[in-house]
Amino acid sequence: MDGVNTDGHTVRERGEDHMAPRQTPTISQRRFGAELRRLREAVGLSAPRAAELLGTDRTTISNVEAGRFGISEQRLRRLASIYECDDPALIEVLAAMTGGRKGGWWDEYRGKVPPDFLDVAELEYSARSLRTLQTAHVPGMFQTEDHARALFDLFIPALPRLEVELRIAQRLARHKVITKEPAVPYTGLVHEAALHMRVGGHRVARAQLQRLLEESERDNVTLRVIPFSAGGFPMAGDSVLYASAESAHLDTVQVDSPIGAVFFESPTQLANFRRRMDAVEQVALNAQESRDRILKIAQNL
Repeated sequence: MDGVNTDGHTVRERGEDHMAPRQTPTISQRRFGAELRRLREAVGLSAPRAAELLGTDRTTISNVEAGRFGISEQRLRRLASIYECDDPALIEVLAAMTGGRKGGWWDEYRGKVPPDFLDVAELEYSARSLRTLQTAHVPGMFQTEDHARALFDLFIPALPRLEVELRIAQRLARHKVITKEPAVPYTGLVHEAALHMRVGGHRVARAQLQRLLEESERDNVTLRVIPFSAGGFPMAGDSVLYASAESAHLDTVQVDSPIGAVFFESPTQLANFRRRMDAVEQVALNAQESRDRILKIAQNL
């Protein structure tokens, strides 16, 4: 992965007019709505019945669940009661997500880079912890400027130079999630094949591997190499980001695809991705062995 948003619209209380729906809901807005839909369906309520109990119309419920409308904290808590949610921690996390869109550093790139890039940045920045799997590329937030430029220059058809530079700047800025306080725990699984690719030539590739070695020394960063000797493993060929939230119900998975980012959020999907990531970790080298392998590859470039 890595339009202009009319943000922050909160559904007003009964008797007041609704504000205009959001043009392009962010990942957190969509995730908020999806969780409300899951809670509603878990108790077998239809959207019309939920709307009736809340004292609103079905369209409002549909728009909230799609992330097109926000909702006040008061109404969120009323919905949680209607949906018989008995998870106080989840309710508090959802309550903190009400009141309109919370801005972030990625907003300066809105309308300048693809929306998926912004969704990934927001997902990373708001996560409690991160796990990634890369089989063809090094993790985006650890890419050097020259490495990222070499990747974007491979696009067919070629991207305009300004767009390339904006994408590079936005990708480099994602590194904030590693250095902010409190720092986000990060575990990156990288296949050995990605480390051998000489993206941008020998000099750029060597500098990129040195960058990975430096990042792996951070207390909150664990980089683990999947060696060629591991053979096949779950999700081989995939690029996966598992973002853990303050409530496990709000965990989100993002997978790269030829048409952009694909997001997964259902409990079954999340459980499957956790099992797959655990299985991949079982065949990966440990942290020190991984640093040794990266250093050896860099020395042989």
